[in-house]
Amino acid sequence: MTTITIAGGSGFLGQVLEDYFTKKGDTVYILTRTVKRKNNIYWNAKDLEDWTKTLEQTDVLINLTGKSVDCRYTEDNKQQILNSRIDSTHALGLAINLCENPPKIWFNSSTATIYRHSTDKQMTEATGEIGDNFSMNIAKSWEKAFYSITNPKTRKIALRTSIVMGKHGGATEPLKNLVKFGLGGRQASGNQKVSWIHELDFARAIEFLIDNEKLDGNFNLAVPKPTDNKTLMSSFRKVMHVPFGIPQPEWLIKFGAKLIGTEPELVLKSRNVIPERLLNSGFKFIHSDIEIALDDLINS
Repeated sequence: MTTITIAGGSGFLGQVLEDYFTKKGDTVYILTRTVKRKNNIYWNAKDLEDWTKTLEQTDVLINLTGKSVDCRYTEDNKQQILNSRIDSTHALGLAINLCENPPKIWFNSSTATIYRHSTDKQMTEATGEIGDNFSMNIAKSWEKAFYSITNPKTRKIALRTSIVMGKHGGATEPLKNLVKFGLGGRQASGNQKVSWIHELDFARAIEFLIDNEKLDGNFNLAVPKPTDNKTLMSSFRKVMHVPFGIPQPEWLIKFGAKLIGTEPELVLKSRNVIPERLLNSGFKFIHSDIEIALDDLINS
């Protein structure tokens, strides 16, 4: 039996991992600001307090902490997005080094958004081109903070996670709503690449990385072959039995993003990310076809 502690684990991805590993008989603790359940432990994501004792009995530490990027990039929000990631990473790194029995492995969130916009070049861990704008620089700072702390007894992996499709969270819900209201056509040109992963494969990939003790460093968590926006939206329409969807031009996406308080980059950026290291290590995806994956998430 493994003991897993998930920092910032009260959101969608934390719940996916908690459900997956609990069903396997593992013990899961959640570090959170809002203590609601028995396995919740309070932390404020920056100060070394009582939560640090939990790490003494933790085999696997997974850090998912960070303010959501689904917001307008005001100066205040930008600062919170950066600080929430860097502060929590530093706190965990220091806490690990204070442990007599530190976790054997530490996963820290990163993001597939670290790579530049690309419709043609495939971004692998080895050859991907790191971009240079606010989102990409956040990712770079996050990874720099993670690797700047030396944790000699703990294996470290940065999870460059793409868009996660889930039954009860991730990108699925907002896109379902668009389709429901007849707005499920292609967004902008529809040619922008969409790198994604099914929630089950997300959990399975983490389990695979835990079990393969020689693996460390950066890993792209995305299906082997990205889809594109046009195919993504038509797949949603098909599995939801909605015959048509009005396309949304770029100007409308920018206007709409402003209205609902988010950034158009989340839809317009072409993410062409390949999980080369996972594939080369022998990981097998269950869901790599977008239509079959969405049918599983929406209709089963």
